[in-house]
Amino acid sequence: MTNQVPEDGSVLPLMEEFYTIQGEGYHSGKAAYFIRLGGCDVGCHWCDVKESWDAELHPLTPVSRIIENASMYPGKAVVITGGEPLMYNLEPLTSGLQSLGIKTFIETSGAYPLSGQWDWICLSPKKFKAPLPSIGPVAGELKVIVFNKSDFEWAEKYAEIVSPGCKLYLQPEWSKAPVVTPMIIEYVKANPKWEISLQTHKYLNIP
Repeated sequence: MTNQVPEDGSVLPLMEEFYTIQGEGYHSGKAAYFIRLGGCDVGCHWCDVKESWDAELHPLTPVSRIIENASMYPGKAVVITGGEPLMYNLEPLTSGLQSLGIKTFIETSGAYPLSGQWDWICLSPKKFKAPLPSIGPVAGELKVIVFNKSDFEWAEKYAEIVSPGCKLYLQPEWSKAPVVTPMIIEYVKANPKWEISLQTHKYLNIP
């Protein structure tokens, strides 16, 4: 049990769910249904959804209802995020979604073992709780948030643990974007294996 969530994954602490446009990373610009789960012990001080950290604040919701809600929209892709979604067993949720032809994407710090069936895994490692070694090789995307200059060296550390075909992204931390974005631009120009990810949903003023 994690925060009283059954290990069978039949119910999950649902913070919010909404249909929108994926704002960042490889799938930026695509319609997607977002499922944000409550609960996180990674504790990034710059996290913009700190209200997700305490799982007990968010209602335990039947996975069947979450799947039904997601299936009502024309976009057939779901992004499961948090919090840290891999604190929970995501097998029932992902298998149910995929049985309806809905693609499953996850964004995770990698701090917990992988569960569920995934069409795309975005690994976004955090300094406060390192990802498990097993996550790197299966990630389709490595997205590193850049808060200060030292984060470039830290990003390269994780670029070494993902597969050769993994997409590599550097993303400015929103509050520091005016300072770090020029640094990211120069870094990507000098190291073109990396690409820039922007939080376009914030520029577009959508959820």
